[in-house]
Amino acid sequence: MVSAVSTLAPSQGRSTAVRWPFGTLRPLAILLVVLVEATAIALLALSAAGTEEANGALGLTALLLALGIVHTEIATGIERIRRRSADTSYFDLSSVWTFAAAVLLPPTSAALVILGIYAHLWWRVWRPAKVPLHRHLFTTATVLLAAQAAHAAVAGSGGLHDESGGAAGLGTIVLAVVVYALVNTVLVALAIVASTGRVERATVLGHGDDNVLEVATLCLGALAAIVLTTRPVLVVLVLPPLLVLHRSVRIRQLETEASTDAKTGLLNAAAWRARAEQEVHRARRGRGAFAILIADLDHFKTVNDSHGHLVGDEVLAAVAGALRAEVREEDLVGRFGGEEFVVLVPTMARDGNGRRELHAIAERIRRRIAAVSVTVDTPEGSRRLAGLTISVGGATSAADGADLDRMLANADTALYAAKNAGRNTVRIAGPADVPAARRAG
Repeated sequence: MVSAVSTLAPSQGRSTAVRWPFGTLRPLAILLVVLVEATAIALLALSAAGTEEANGALGLTALLLALGIVHTEIATGIERIRRRSADTSYFDLSSVWTFAAAVLLPPTSAALVILGIYAHLWWRVWRPAKVPLHRHLFTTATVLLAAQAAHAAVAGSGGLHDESGGAAGLGTIVLAVVVYALVNTVLVALAIVASTGRVERATVLGHGDDNVLEVATLCLGALAAIVLTTRPVLVVLVLPPLLVLHRSVRIRQLETEASTDAKTGLLNAAAWRARAEQEVHRARRGRGAFAILIADLDHFKTVNDSHGHLVGDEVLAAVAGALRAEVREEDLVGRFGGEEFVVLVPTMARDGNGRRELHAIAERIRRRIAAVSVTVDTPEGSRRLAGLTISVGGATSAADGADLDRMLANADTALYAAKNAGRNTVRIAGPADVPAARRAG
């Protein structure tokens, strides 16, 4: 599921040398964590009054808790293989059971299932992975609130009965899925914004594949809930497709690894070209204009020769991060090899304004790279490596043709013109209708 376990990031510039990393969060993130967890506790306290109803659901509560624990134990083996090359420790699909608990059980019993499953997840998965406890607690609180909201939606629709296979029952299930996913997504999105200060759509809402996977998991949870109201013994049949979903995450991870440059996290040359061809085709079909930028670090060989290739890799990663941060979310950024990067700007004005816009983008990139600094370890201790410069060449489809190979060739020619002009400068191919870039320094 979409989880807050990996979203709460430390505040920029604050020391992380504290006993509990919660103190490193931004003040707004701390406030959000406290508010969400306090709200979850308050709602649990209010729902605890229905103990008699909860006592009548002990069998189903125990069954869902057991299924959640068994699922975690089985999935841990699959996830262990994925963990060997992934940054994340575990891909949590336990919403199958927490959603089923939300729609079938009274709030107190559903909370017991959720707390039991997430306590087990902490012990078996997140604690060994050294995930900060406050992240796990926040995730648990978001799930509790999502379950409470889904239960309220079902109760407000008359509940889930044996005849849930009808249109009314289907509508109730769909409503519960939407409410559960919406509450969880909003809370996690707020955590990301409060923690990082970033409001980019992909960062806040996650990738489309992740959201589709979450919906698929909740649909399995809905099927589990329906089966438990009719033929409880058949609920074990939910486990095989659930494990297939775990394996699908591994397949998607392999696809991502195949298209990603390991040193920078950007698209590799082959993947960038494939994606760029699609964008070019889309632009030509819509008679739109686009642009290409090729950027090359100046004197990068000196960095490798002076500090070693490991430091060079750190510099490449820092430059890639700065480059990605300076362009728009929809712009396509890749590493072409060595110290060379490429950017496709898929939407651009067709007239001279397009060239001026591209020149402005390239200048922002040049200035951003000039501000990059990397702290490296040397035999003499830590050292701050700064003073990096980059040369940028560009081409726009309005004047240079809409063929990707021609665009790349023209941008590359402009890059060499920038290098010959003394480096740390920008050149745009085509008519000289933008001012020549000023050489910095």
